[in-house]
Amino acid sequence: MPKMGGAHVGAMGDVSVLKTRADGFVGTDGAKFDMADYLVGTNCYWCSFLTNSADVGLVFDHLQDSAVKVLRVWGFNDVNEKPASGQPWFQYLAPGGSEINDGPTGLQLLDAVVAAAEDRGIKLIIPFVNYWDDYGGISAYAAAFGGDKVSWFSNEAAQEQYRTYVKAVVSRYIESPAIFAWELSNEIRCQGCDTSIVYDWAKSTSDYVKSLDGNHLVTLGDEGFGLSAEGSYPETYYEGVDWVKNLGIETLDFGTLHLYPEHWDTTADWGNTWIEAHAKVCAEVGKPCMLEEFGWSADKCGVGSQWQKAAFSASGMAGDMFWQLGDNLSSGPSNRDIFTIDHGTADWDCVVTNHPGAS
Repeated sequence: MPKMGGAHVGAMGDVSVLKTRADGFVGTDGAKFDMADYLVGTNCYWCSFLTNSADVGLVFDHLQDSAVKVLRVWGFNDVNEKPASGQPWFQYLAPGGSEINDGPTGLQLLDAVVAAAEDRGIKLIIPFVNYWDDYGGISAYAAAFGGDKVSWFSNEAAQEQYRTYVKAVVSRYIESPAIFAWELSNEIRCQGCDTSIVYDWAKSTSDYVKSLDGNHLVTLGDEGFGLSAEGSYPETYYEGVDWVKNLGIETLDFGTLHLYPEHWDTTADWGNTWIEAHAKVCAEVGKPCMLEEFGWSADKCGVGSQWQKAAFSASGMAGDMFWQLGDNLSSGPSNRDIFTIDHGTADWDCVVTNHPGAS
């Protein structure tokens, strides 16, 4: 989720192709995923940091009994100082030597999530780093290796450590059919940059991930900025992202878009146009589109279901995932924000149980 504030197709041509994977792994078939014509999903960043195994089981039991087939969880938790004993962290970043935590407060927590997903037939999208400062993000790399969020893309020490972490995570779950896709970043941006910076990074990094793992899908995890050089925010290249050009990268299997009109000073009805414009590009290019995050703070049912219907009916859209899942855990309500939709509520029934793609 972000902190904030006319579609065209390049000359890349139609890259529609059936991309098959080994048994149990998700592939693409043109602008669809081969596991279903349309996928219903949600986001649960906090699932990766649950320290009570019963809570993990509870959440995934609820998902198994619902229409949700894909869950997006954080695959990162970067720190510059190791926290107090018992507090989760995945990677310690320091100029004198970084450390990946594969212990019970580290990647073993993610192990539990992957195992729960495997047991219940849920697929996971796992991003490797956050653009935002929550759970470390690019700023944690900058604190360790110098520079800022712009220079991060060309910071050799930062990129080397990022790839070290990517390799550790990918290698850990390379055989798991629960992984739907690896995601290069959550909401990558390079504000004010030439779009070639993000493009070149996305191409080289996705090439690297594919060299490690040829069975799982790979996506960028961006918000959909950069439909055109013309127009107004968020359609323009202001955030240094050319969504259409990036979609043409061969080693990116599908496109993502996020939708937060309240953050972008637009309207709920504008959201339909945002969805349809991206879907049109995906249909023409021949790759699936995933509305990977969306949120509206007030009428979650009315607005959320409106966007779901727009996505479900648009050629090129292959799924949607609301932000974010809420549930009642052993310690009380899960982490939440103004967009949270709790399991078992009327809003849940509206956007999950009654989703037009529910099966």
